[in-house]
Amino acid sequence: MFTDSHCHLNFPELSSQLPAIREAMAQEKVDRALCICTLMEDFEGVHALAMAHDNFWCTVGVHPDNEGVAEPTVQDLLACAALPRVLAIGETGLDYYGLQERKGGRAIADLQWQRDRFRTHIRAARACAKPLVVHTRSASGDTLAILREEGEDGAGNRAGGVFHCFTESLQVARAALDLGYYISFSGIVTFKNAQDLRTVLAFVPLERMLIETDSPYLAPVPYRGKTNNPSYLPHVARQVAQTRGLALEAVAEATSRNFDHLFRPGVPA
Repeated sequence: MFTDSHCHLNFPELSSQLPAIREAMAQEKVDRALCICTLMEDFEGVHALAMAHDNFWCTVGVHPDNEGVAEPTVQDLLACAALPRVLAIGETGLDYYGLQERKGGRAIADLQWQRDRFRTHIRAARACAKPLVVHTRSASGDTLAILREEGEDGAGNRAGGVFHCFTESLQVARAALDLGYYISFSGIVTFKNAQDLRTVLAFVPLERMLIETDSPYLAPVPYRGKTNNPSYLPHVARQVAQTRGLALEAVAEATSRNFDHLFRPGVPA
C-alpha cells in the first residue's frame, strides 16, 4: 500500500533491527522501500539489502555532506547503476547548511568539491537514464542552476528525479516541478512548526509527489525525536491526506504509482 521512497536501512541503528522493522512494515502496510546510498564505501552493503529482499531496491551515490571519502567517477557510478535492483543515482546535491557550526567556518566558495561531485552524479544519471535523488539544504539556488547547466531543463532528454525530504520554499518547489522533478515529503510535514511546508504540500500536484521517512532521521509526530523507520511512513501519508482533503488510500495509491513511474522498479537494470 505505502512506498518509502527514501530510507537508510544500512545505517547501524536500523540494520541491527531489520527483522523487527520488516515485520512492523508489513503490519503497517509499508510494502516497499528504496534504500539510499550515501558513500561509495557503503554501496556493497546497501546493494546487498536490495538483493536480499524482493521489496527493497537501492541507489548509488555520495551524500554532499560526506567529505574525505571515495570520490566516484561517472564510470564508477555507471558500473554500479548497471547492477540489478539499482534504481537511481544519489543521494547527491548540495548542502550549505551550518557553514560556521558544521563546516568549520568555511564559505560557499570553499565547497567547490560539492558542486563538482554533484555534476558527476548528474552526468552519470543522464548517461544511464536513471533518475537523480537530490538533496538540497540552504543551497537551492546553486542546486537548480547546476541542474539547468547540466541539461536538466525539463526537456525530454533529462534524467529527472526527485527533490527528497523537501524543506524549501514554494518558489523552489515551482522551479523543481518546472524542471520535471518530483517532490518528496518526510515526517517534517507533521511537525507543529512546519506550516510553511504544509503550504508547499498543498501546492504540489499529487501526481508529482512522493513520501519518505529518511529514516533513521526525522521521525514523524507522534514519534518525533525517536529513531525513525519505514513503518512510520503512514503518519506522513496521513498528514498529506489531511492537508489535501484526501482519503489515506488515495495518497498511498498515488505516491506508490508515482514511485513506479519515476524509478521503474519492474524494469531490469
